[in-house]
Amino acid sequence: MNPTRILPDLQCSLLCEEIRQEVTGNFFLVGVINFIRVPQVPVVALKLSLFNRWTAGVGQFTETARLVAPDQTTVLRKGEVKFTLQDPALHATNVTVFTQVEFKTAGTYHVEVLVDDVMKLRYPVAVIVAPPQQHPQAQPPPAPAS
Repeated sequence: MNPTRILPDLQCSLLCEEIRQEVTGNFFLVGVINFIRVPQVPVVALKLSLFNRWTAGVGQFTETARLVAPDQTTVLRKGEVKFTLQDPALHATNVTVFTQVEFKTAGTYHVEVLVDDVMKLRYPVAVIVAPPQQHPQAQPPPAPAS
């Protein structure tokens, strides 16, 4: 008996500064984001890239990726990607690019990843305001004793 549809597992989801693909098909993830440190808010991120990899499924699916504000209801960005898995041993890699994302306040934002409207993963991304450190003026070295 061959299954006609198995909901896939989300193997990984990583928020990055940039994602590149080599000619071999392998991916380069640049600047995997733990948190976003900014000198002030509001601030605009020109580009955030989301790398999602699916496996162990069979069928046609729709991935929905959302970036949600700290109020837990405002969706700042949303992307949808259709993909197919023909065998549970295969995988599908989806990249969603969020552009011109405005972070109006510091706080905990969330990335949500769904497949066919089923939540598979939700994880926090903190936006932290940390003003640049003021470096004290360097004193010139003392003149050599003669």
